[in-house]
Amino acid sequence: MNLHQFRFVQEAVRRNLNLTEAAKALHTSQPGVSKAIIELEEELGVEIFARHGKRLKRVTEPGQHVLKSIELIMREVGNLKRIGEQFSAQDSGTLSIATTHTQARYVLPVPVAKLREAYPKVNVSLHQGSPDQVARMVIDEVAEIGIATESLSDYQELVTLPCYEWQHVLVLPLNHPLAKTERIHLEELAAEPIITYHPSFTGRTRIDAAFAHKKLTPRIALEAIDSDVIKTYVRLGLGIGIVAEMAVRDDGSNSDLAVRPLGHLFGPNLARVAFKRSAYLRNFVYKFAELLSDRLDRNLIAKAMTGHASDYEM
Repeated sequence: MNLHQFRFVQEAVRRNLNLTEAAKALHTSQPGVSKAIIELEEELGVEIFARHGKRLKRVTEPGQHVLKSIELIMREVGNLKRIGEQFSAQDSGTLSIATTHTQARYVLPVPVAKLREAYPKVNVSLHQGSPDQVARMVIDEVAEIGIATESLSDYQELVTLPCYEWQHVLVLPLNHPLAKTERIHLEELAAEPIITYHPSFTGRTRIDAAFAHKKLTPRIALEAIDSDVIKTYVRLGLGIGIVAEMAVRDDGSNSDLAVRPLGHLFGPNLARVAFKRSAYLRNFVYKFAELLSDRLDRNLIAKAMTGHASDYEM
């Protein structure tokens, strides 16, 4: 048996047992993938997949156990590579970060810049997606660290740690009647067309829950994943906007908008960092986590990664 066979089995599962798609992802031929999987099954003496003709239909019970072992083996192979890079490259390489648009646009620029100052030989690769996509990229080792508000703690394959709290804010034109109100009520928001995030992004679930609790139906005029897009449509007069407070920086770029806090309506949101469980983290990964939040340090992360702590309170 060999690592190629393990990769082929893993990719077949990732691609919903479609060997053609698995072969494309692995830059090889479909017959080659099929042959390698069959050879592994013959060597192990069990069927990993149940078949209908030449098509894979499902993972068998012994196949489930095989997959767990392959996952452990491939994880340790990845760790071996990172250990080699750590000690041979002397703190150079690429830090891959999976995150949402809001985090990438408003939170990460300063930590990334500081990391580059501390580790000038390290390149940074940003991967943006929904919170569930962020989690999957960390699990699939596309990224070493993930940052998002939703979903990360839902995956057993990840170690997640609270990073920082934030709240939603209301943005609206300066001449809007609500701009004269310091403390906004939920009923006032429900009476206006609202522009805010897509349901899977940036704490939207808290917004929906607050309206539902009061038995109010918000008038959602537009949904987006980009805070800048929301603010653009607010400026065009399509409605009032609900965005993350990070998206309204005091740098003059939002001087044409009134901003009001909404934490009293929707509560605090918690951004988290995530690492793949049992992964080997290089020095600059620890450093970047420390730059994200003064609540994170190497010792805390190392304990969490070894199973001594899976979380902590803010």
